[in-house]
Amino acid sequence: MAGSTVGLVAAGGVASATPGREPGPKEDEILVGVSAGAGRPADVVARHVPEQAEIVHENETLRYVSVKFGGTDRAMRNFLDAITKQRQIKYAERNATYETQYTPSDPQFGDQYAPQQTNANAAWDTTLGDANVTIAVVDTGAQYDHPDLQGNFESNPGRDFADDDSDPYPDAPNDEYHGTHVSGCAAAVVDNGTGVAGQGNSSLINGRALDESGRGSTSDIADAVKWAADQGADVINLSLGGGGYTDTMKNAVSYATDSGSLIIAAAGNDGSRGVSYPAAYSECVAISAVDSNEQLASFSQYGDDVELCAPGVDVLSTTTEARGSYEQLSGTSMATPVTSGVAGLTLAKWDLTNSELRSHLKNTARDVGLSSDEQGSGHVDAYDAVTTEPGDDGGGGGGGDSTTASVTDSLSGYWDYDDWTYAWEFSSTSKVEVVLDGPSDADFDLYVKDGSTDPAGPGDYDYKSTSPDSQESITIDGPDTSTDLQIDVDSYTGSGSYTLTITEYSG
Repeated sequence: MAGSTVGLVAAGGVASATPGREPGPKEDEILVGVSAGAGRPADVVARHVPEQAEIVHENETLRYVSVKFGGTDRAMRNFLDAITKQRQIKYAERNATYETQYTPSDPQFGDQYAPQQTNANAAWDTTLGDANVTIAVVDTGAQYDHPDLQGNFESNPGRDFADDDSDPYPDAPNDEYHGTHVSGCAAAVVDNGTGVAGQGNSSLINGRALDESGRGSTSDIADAVKWAADQGADVINLSLGGGGYTDTMKNAVSYATDSGSLIIAAAGNDGSRGVSYPAAYSECVAISAVDSNEQLASFSQYGDDVELCAPGVDVLSTTTEARGSYEQLSGTSMATPVTSGVAGLTLAKWDLTNSELRSHLKNTARDVGLSSDEQGSGHVDAYDAVTTEPGDDGGGGGGGDSTTASVTDSLSGYWDYDDWTYAWEFSSTSKVEVVLDGPSDADFDLYVKDGSTDPAGPGDYDYKSTSPDSQESITIDGPDTSTDLQIDVDSYTGSGSYTLTITEYSG
């Protein structure tokens, strides 16, 4: 291998990048995921790296490495084909590029409409927010010393994954302002006599994963999501999209969800039916954008995966002081942090898990007359979210009861699997969560089918969770309850005991 893994120093599960690794897109890299129990990912992959390539990055927690190629695209294709034939390799994929989801379009509250449209100003009679609630903005760098943001940014404001250093401040403030605007949409300081107001006074941290061009790699964003979860972020805001489905990003959002974070993501800006990734992952709450008249924005993507809508057209928020401190921007990039800010404000009032918070935001959403694929459960509503007791039927979603069942069993090796069925308890089921907790030194996968009597499995499933370890979870909103739920626990590698837990929610 040209360029050994020697010198990669683990820091909190994420290795330092090779010196000279450029920020932004990394389209000459392949991401390789390594199954649990196989050993350190870099050591496993190093045996298969050709001379014209080198391992330049490792994330031991998410169990992937980045392999950089100095040769042709053909060499990358050959490597992809060869490495995926190795049993210890869970996946290999290109290091896809994501970008901000905004469309560019001055400091008084009266010039804003987003807090009024979400009824945040009414909610402030109940709470202005809580500094113990943290929103992580994974984005470009943010000007954390902005006069209208510094009061809510934590003393350690974040980390720069694009440049691999400890300071997420924008490199080029005239060009790099998206993260500052997003931060203000969520949590510009309320009631400080300065500029604009966000949705509430949550604490902010910034994971700089996009460069000054507003673009970034899968690996940088995945590392930032993992970092945000490790910081204890209650909400992770992803105002970015593109790149399509990747196992690396799927594993990152699964890790964050399992860690207790609620991930809120932009539906996308090309005006088409269908939601962009990462919003399309089941772990993420996909947000569409509406204008000041509560009509779907012309640019907003829509579809079955949309869960909520929020203001996203000509939204006035903070920008870098180099650009004048405040400006209007449009995009699902803006609607997303508005929702994140409402989520943070809600947590200032109610002690909720990420799953409970997700349901509560939908249950208290306001129907604005759009179709469900345009508004999801409705327009996010801060007043209803902070004044409605969780579990009450507050509006667009529908609260109800829940029931939990679990079973413990074991698998003997990579050839082994267990098929299970779950009989529905409620006459009307709004959601089901399937969680697998398996051995740390093995790699068990989870496959689920609904509306079918055929067993689920690696070759036949509606939903899957296949991270490189044995901690898997699947959430299905509005499942098909015409037949029992079909569940498969499959050993990719290793053996040991596991617990399978199913939680069903009535609607």
